[in-house]
Amino acid sequence: MLETKVEAFLNRHSFKLENLKMVVGVSGGPDSLALLHYLKGQKEVRNLSIVVAHVDHMFRGRESFEDALFVKHYCEQYTIPFEMVRINVPELIKQTGNSSQIAAREARYEFYAKIMEKYNYPYLALGHHGDDQMETMLMRMTRGSSGKARAGIPFTRAFHKGIIFRPFLNLTKAEIEEYCKEQGLTPRLDPSNMKSTYSRNRFRKEVLPFLKLENRHVHEHFQRFSEELQSDETFLQELTVQQMNTVMTKREKNKITIDVKRFSIVPIPLQRRGIQLILKYLYNEKPGSLSAIHIDQVLSLMQNSHPSGKLDLPHGLHIIRSYLNMSFQFDSVNDQTYHFEVHEPGTIELPCGGRIKMSFIDREFTETNLVFALFHVDKIKMPFIIRTRKIGDRMTLKGMSGTRKLKDIFIDRKVSIRDRDTWPVITDAEGTILWLPGLKKSSLEGIDYKAKQYILLTYDK
Repeated sequence: MLETKVEAFLNRHSFKLENLKMVVGVSGGPDSLALLHYLKGQKEVRNLSIVVAHVDHMFRGRESFEDALFVKHYCEQYTIPFEMVRINVPELIKQTGNSSQIAAREARYEFYAKIMEKYNYPYLALGHHGDDQMETMLMRMTRGSSGKARAGIPFTRAFHKGIIFRPFLNLTKAEIEEYCKEQGLTPRLDPSNMKSTYSRNRFRKEVLPFLKLENRHVHEHFQRFSEELQSDETFLQELTVQQMNTVMTKREKNKITIDVKRFSIVPIPLQRRGIQLILKYLYNEKPGSLSAIHIDQVLSLMQNSHPSGKLDLPHGLHIIRSYLNMSFQFDSVNDQTYHFEVHEPGTIELPCGGRIKMSFIDREFTETNLVFALFHVDKIKMPFIIRTRKIGDRMTLKGMSGTRKLKDIFIDRKVSIRDRDTWPVITDAEGTILWLPGLKKSSLEGIDYKAKQYILLTYDK
């Protein structure tokens, strides 16, 4: 049954196993062991060349080392070349600050690339299955991923000097486990796969069972949806590249300039992808703090009736609009000013460090700490503006009449001149200063018992 389904899946993708030279990533768990066993069965029929690569991440001491010995023993039984490495991933986590999953994945794929290079094998086979696909797509959609990221795990993709392929994406976890039983396989089990501390495991244990009760073929629908998203996104990316070639007026290593007027007539779906292409080009490595809200801010700056403005993105990337030109650049900006518009709930990462978050809450909120500010929804003109100070800035103070200069507030609170220049100032759309986070709140802030909903701003430095 498994062989038939995999064959149909490979045929649907016009993927031929014949004469392939491949590295197979095998952890010893049900998925990868079943994949190895399946490919071993096809070895003679299809003239396959196989080498197994195993990584001991050293999370579980002797237990994880025994996983390696288990895989090695299987390979010895069938005279399959076996390569392994022990990598101290817990130590890598301390050094890099990456999560356990990211650190382990990077170490694992780096080893796979080395083995592909060593044997000159252009293919890497991995045991991801339909449940993995569902978990990945649900997690990414929940996090707000966009573009190709929403499509989840591709059947094939370029890797190192070759190609990764995943022949089990049309199978469920249960089908793979049943195959292991039928073939007399006794895979190793990793207890961390059951811990609810990992978000993937929570989707696996709580969300997927519900979806499968609704439709036992749901994994096939997710796979089809994934493939449609990938093909649609590929087409849209091609159109985006064509359009961006018509709107870019300058392209350098650290700077791209576009014509705002030409860009404005590009269809909106291609505009968003165009900005993403620019950011991908300029950032060697996309910052984790970069999100969809930054794309919205760039579009807002471009559509603003004011002919000039500036945004500051993570890691020192500056977006500068001057009449009909907009530049994305890392150089030529020496001051520390910034200007953000917040139209909807989200988090703004400040160039000087810290973040400001906007959300909607009901009247039951009672926090009075200065790093929080509450505003009656109906009394504030949106969007909020988060900016640095300007000459002559004044604000009303909660509980006092009249206004005070921000300069005097900074002096009273003994804020250094350097910090004054980068301190966030929160205003409404008309420029009324609402809040000086951590220092002073305006007379518009606070509980209003007629309000049914509040805007909550929080400042985390």
